[in-house]
Amino acid sequence: MCTDFTSLNKACPKDFYPLPCLRRLVDGSAGYEVFDFMDASRGYYQIRMLPEDEEKTAFFTEYGEFSWKSYLLA
Repeated sequence: MCTDFTSLNKACPKDFYPLPCLRRLVDGSAGYEVFDFMDASRGYYQIRMLPEDEEKTAFFTEYGEFSWKSYLLA
């Protein structure tokens, strides 16, 4: 199943957060004894949506009406 949120995405304000230069990050970590990495995979669907915004993600199937309760981070 695929839900098209094109209209919703067009209506949402855009936040521009450029990705850091990965080469600079890797090069900057050279020479240190300890390197830490944060794995955010457990938090993937953990950002809850405000209840009043859930209806904006509603979709219908033959099994009923559904909506997301947490953000789609894809």
